[in-house]
Amino acid sequence: RFRIAGCSDSDGEEMYTLDGEEKWYADFINKKGVEPLPSFIDHISYVEGTYESAESKQQTCRQNLKLRRKAMK
Repeated sequence: RFRIAGCSDSDGEEMYTLDGEEKWYADFINKKGVEPLPSFIDHISYVEGTYESAESKQQTCRQNLKLRRKAMK
């Protein structure tokens, strides 16, 4: 299982995968978590609050990005 996360000033990504398949990702535009699994397989659900946690991590990522830019100057 992998977690991919990152941010920029205007965009961000938070995604969980298993065996190369997307299991969950944060849709920051529509403000919700998406489980893009096909309907014919057993559905795996993430705990309530996963999207909110992803939003919080994005804020932390952007703060860290600002600090790193300032330190690099």
